[in-house]
Amino acid sequence: MNQALEAKQQLQQITAHLESQFQQQVPIAELIKQRAIAVDELLTQAWLHYGLDALPISLVAVGGYGRQELHPRSDVDLLILTETTNVSPKAQAAIGEFITHLWDTGLEIGHSVRNVEQSIEQGLADITVATNLIEARLISGNEAEFDRLYQQVRQKDFWSSADFYLQKKQEQVERHAKANAFDLEPNLKNCPGGLRDIQTIAWVTIRHFNAANLHELVENYFLEQAELNELIECRDFLWQIRFALHSIANRDENRLLFDLQRQVADFLGYEDKTQLAVEQLMKKYYRTVRRVMELNQMLLQLFKRATLGHIQALQVQPINSQFQRRGRYIELLELGLFKKQTSSILTLFLNVAKNSNIQEIYAPTLRELRNARRQLQGPLQDDAECRKVFMDILKHPRGIAALSLMHKHGILSSYLPAWRKIEGQMQFDLFHAYTVDEHTHRLLLNIERFSQSDQKDEFPLGAVLINQLPKKGLLVLAAIFHDIAKGRGGDHSKLGATDALEFCKLHGLNDHDGRLVAWLVEQHLVMSVTAQRRDISDPDVVSDFADKVRDAVHLSYLYCLTVADICATNNKAWNNWKGSLLRELYFSTQRVLARGKEVPIDAAERVEEAQAKAKKELLRRGVREKELDTLWQRFKSKYFLRHQPNQIAWHSEAILKHKSDEPLVLISKHTTRGGTELFIYSKDKPKLFATVMTVLDNKNINVHDANIMTSKDDYALDTFVILEQDGEAVTQLSRIQSIKKALSKALANENPKLPKFRKLSRIMKPFNVATHVSFLDDTNRGTSMMELQALDSPGLLAKVGETFFRCQVRLISAKITTIGERAEDFFILQTLDGQALNEAQQQQLAHAMQLALKQSN
Repeated sequence: MNQALEAKQQLQQITAHLESQFQQQVPIAELIKQRAIAVDELLTQAWLHYGLDALPISLVAVGGYGRQELHPRSDVDLLILTETTNVSPKAQAAIGEFITHLWDTGLEIGHSVRNVEQSIEQGLADITVATNLIEARLISGNEAEFDRLYQQVRQKDFWSSADFYLQKKQEQVERHAKANAFDLEPNLKNCPGGLRDIQTIAWVTIRHFNAANLHELVENYFLEQAELNELIECRDFLWQIRFALHSIANRDENRLLFDLQRQVADFLGYEDKTQLAVEQLMKKYYRTVRRVMELNQMLLQLFKRATLGHIQALQVQPINSQFQRRGRYIELLELGLFKKQTSSILTLFLNVAKNSNIQEIYAPTLRELRNARRQLQGPLQDDAECRKVFMDILKHPRGIAALSLMHKHGILSSYLPAWRKIEGQMQFDLFHAYTVDEHTHRLLLNIERFSQSDQKDEFPLGAVLINQLPKKGLLVLAAIFHDIAKGRGGDHSKLGATDALEFCKLHGLNDHDGRLVAWLVEQHLVMSVTAQRRDISDPDVVSDFADKVRDAVHLSYLYCLTVADICATNNKAWNNWKGSLLRELYFSTQRVLARGKEVPIDAAERVEEAQAKAKKELLRRGVREKELDTLWQRFKSKYFLRHQPNQIAWHSEAILKHKSDEPLVLISKHTTRGGTELFIYSKDKPKLFATVMTVLDNKNINVHDANIMTSKDDYALDTFVILEQDGEAVTQLSRIQSIKKALSKALANENPKLPKFRKLSRIMKPFNVATHVSFLDDTNRGTSMMELQALDSPGLLAKVGETFFRCQVRLISAKITTIGERAEDFFILQTLDGQALNEAQQQQLAHAMQLALKQSN
């Protein structure tokens, strides 16, 4: 049998055997060492087969393979160590055949050919090469030559421990800048708290102590045994995930991709319960990386103090009898204080709030805090003195900075039992980019941003309101509790409101403040839903919302909470369109509350006002009043109610100049509600909405708002708010022209041949969103309100429009909302004869929609 083929079969058998042992719960550390040993044997066989043992060269394992840590599809990094600078042609040929053989075997090989002097030179020039050499291990060859390399690598002039630390720390800083610990698809190696952070601890400390492994660091009093145990526990869990990833993906995959997460959870034995198996897996993952991040911060700081303290002394400033400031760190003065006086744990963070120069906890103090945290007998909130200090933190202007540090170091969960339950909890969707606790943490930071002068342009209304709130601390409390009941089952808003009310009573807040906090928690989604999924140009919609809000104070609190919440959901959730809608709803509601419910809004008065303002502008531009009046007589009053005077003027002038019977397509140069306005004027015809949606979908354009209406003589007057995929307005001239051209061509054709829909993307494939159609009571007679939830698949809105056509339903307006992989759209509908849909017609439409939107992608 061919040598490479035989070796390949051996490798496959080894892989299958290790996977079987993994399922039998053999410790992961043993499995990856077994693989390294098995690969050693394969390489040694090949080394002998190609006669390399007879040449003056050595085979050396470096990197992870050098540590005898080899996952199923990991790279096998090799150094072929020569005795001289020049390698003979015979040796070069044999090395080439050897490496080719390894590739044919199915191993991913990374290799270099150097002698000792070249290796040292390269190591001095490149910290990555130096790190690999520190972990070098001889597989076969000249022991004396390898020992010479080994000894030179451990000389002080080959990267002093201080210089080595500084380089590895900088590496880590740069790596962290490129990845987030709480990414939806985290990288096990490179994310903060990942395997590289554990390796960094090992590298810098082993280099300093010249230790062979992490266990020796306990003997050198650098690590405590409990810390070592925790570090190994975290490492082994991350190794289990990596082993599963490699086995499932059949490649060197370190990213927990969406389409692999469910399979990894299954491979590791998780099962769906109250929480999905994949959510259980990811919860443990996120909790693990948070533990690693804390250990990494503490241990590297201790190492820095040990090696660089004498040249980087930090200024010490007394705070009180318990604490002092050491540079940017807070330090405990009395060891054992946290255990002796539990409230001092909270006092530490109150001092952080009081001193803007403090950003972190000094490593020895952090070690004390970690040990005290583990020995707590119950929640800190059960202690009356702790409650007093916590309320002082909450009331302090910099309280959020302290709460942020409490969250980072597990003290918020030690204080609030309910917080512990949401730590690391993720939701398997594309909308919530962070775990529940991290999302809430970011919400708190957003509240803090409202007060910062450099944020006024992004949050103009929030920057004003945050300083007008009677008690900012109540907003902070509502933020802490708004999602605290997620994952329990049931309505998390109502459950969280109950938790918030109990907290307020326990902490001595008066009834008014407690009810306000609980109301904010229970209603924290209502403003977002109303703005994005309802027609806020409809006075009845605004009036109903005003009924829920009740007064201007509740409105201001709710606005700040809503904006901070949306911004904390993911990096793309907030855009100008949402900002514009929320401001419009805020001011509309404020006017209703100020005017009082007894003074109704006069629709006829609003129509006259809009026409007067638009006419004034058009006459200034030279439009003839008679032509304008003739045009407007064709428009229904609802057109003037749903559009601003500047829109009416823009539409009217273009229609009057448009002498052709061809459809008129306008795309505004100015933003409307934070997006780009698309206006279509055309003889109304079947499938017009579906045609427009298909063209926009194929142009990768997102539709967020649609006002669909016809004139009295059956001309479409359709207005859309469109955005690019990144949430920005469509502004590029060539892009605008391309969209206009495609729409004009499709609308002019009675039977347009529309392009096929795009395929479902990789990231969307793991999701299976059930199509759900529901109808709401409509306060306006003659229309029906329909809500649709479905997978946000390519061509969704075109299929919806096609279904409306087949069911003989007329679309009046639409609100298009995409929440990750889920579309949650709102439509106002009529029958062709201008009536609301009866129950039979609603059922027929719902059934047709279910059939049309079956996930075929």
